[in-house]
Amino acid sequence: MSSKLKVAGWVALGAVAGALTTMQLQANARSSLSPLPLDEMQQLAAVFGIVKTDYVEPVDEKKLINDAIAGMVSGLDPHSQFFDKKSFKEFREGTTGKFVGVGIEIGMEDGLVKIVSPIEGSPAFRAGLKSGDLITRIDDAAVRGLSLDQAVKKMRGEPATKVSLSIYRKAENRTFPLTITREEIKVQSVRAKVVEPGYAWIRVSQFQDRTVDDFAKKLEEIYKQEPRLKGLVLDLRNDPGGLLDGAIALSAAFLPKDVEVVSTKGQLADQQATYKASPDDYRRRSGDDPIKRLPVALKTVPLVVLVNEGSASASEIVAGALQDHKRAIVMGAQTFGKGSVQTVRQLGPETALKITTARYYTPSGRSIQAKGIVPDVMLDETAEGNVFAALRMREADLEKHLNNGPEDNDARQKAREEARQKLEAEFAKRAEPPKPLPEFGTTEDFPLVQALNQLKGQPVIASKTALERKAEAKTNE
Repeated sequence: MSSKLKVAGWVALGAVAGALTTMQLQANARSSLSPLPLDEMQQLAAVFGIVKTDYVEPVDEKKLINDAIAGMVSGLDPHSQFFDKKSFKEFREGTTGKFVGVGIEIGMEDGLVKIVSPIEGSPAFRAGLKSGDLITRIDDAAVRGLSLDQAVKKMRGEPATKVSLSIYRKAENRTFPLTITREEIKVQSVRAKVVEPGYAWIRVSQFQDRTVDDFAKKLEEIYKQEPRLKGLVLDLRNDPGGLLDGAIALSAAFLPKDVEVVSTKGQLADQQATYKASPDDYRRRSGDDPIKRLPVALKTVPLVVLVNEGSASASEIVAGALQDHKRAIVMGAQTFGKGSVQTVRQLGPETALKITTARYYTPSGRSIQAKGIVPDVMLDETAEGNVFAALRMREADLEKHLNNGPEDNDARQKAREEARQKLEAEFAKRAEPPKPLPEFGTTEDFPLVQALNQLKGQPVIASKTALERKAEAKTNE
């Protein structure tokens, strides 16, 4: 090895070893650090040196180190991740519920961005955008062909900057341009309404910093409108999860005090924990407890929890706790199955490591990982049946996911392939493509209608085809 390569290599070795040492010190996993594998670290340093000196064009040393760390972490499981400056900023925006943009909840329809709902008070709301409007162009870029994530990134930016949108309004059959100035947006992760006299619907789309406060405020508004509430639907469909304390707080709103909500098991002592329906386990620092303000009647009001394949992590914790304590009827589709705990260790002012440190278990001891929550009543997405449900990705379909006992991967892949072929055959027979699924919370929302029927003691149209997907994860019970 040349002297130049040795210097570069040992600089890299020192940087990587330093990062590992920081991680181990923060984890407090052991009283003394485990010895580093010196031969492998020297090999890593040698590769760094060769890339630095021999690659076809100059490379940035910091990027090489960051890529090496990212590669190391990505080999663990789908949820462990190294955050560089940009991704760490985006991650923090996701948990705080704040970002800079135009202020719309969106989906996709016919390859275009569909506005599900403008966020109240946002620039988009003030500009007059409506639910159902389609965005066809963002600045100079056509939307068709972009992924939803790509479209989101184009609409976000710095405060006080402008973005030009082309809007197609189907109800008026016209297209018009609109220029909107970006602002900091506070995401409303909770929506609610009284759907008919005596019955209400409350939807939690993500567990963020403000979710518990928003949840309590919405329920207080419901009880002011309907003081003698006969039934409530808690909608957790497509809720990807988020903050653990939010899940504990929402569960505590409906459960008796101090009953178990969820437990965790991992290598570290602080990951061997049981969380209860108690302010001590969900209230941050010495702040206000918004759950304490809620009506006592909420503890006994008839409750249905709606879930689907997109319900993951924190939303699965809530559904599992309410199901195990027989506090609610869980209806819908088998959930995503993300039953692992991620801990964020900050490595520097602008970088961090998100690493899986434990697994979640429901009060009865069920592992959520790679299986999810099986509803008490299986429902289809529409009155015509499930359109795309069989093709949706779940935890057990992700590469390198944590196992939950023996798994039959071949059976799972075979089932997905059969479902794909069946769906393609059905589409080929149709004159028109399937209609987009209706917006959650509307009168056309089939699962919500069935949930209300359950609360009112009326007949429920349960799915005749949806079955528990045992091939994805066979647990040792």
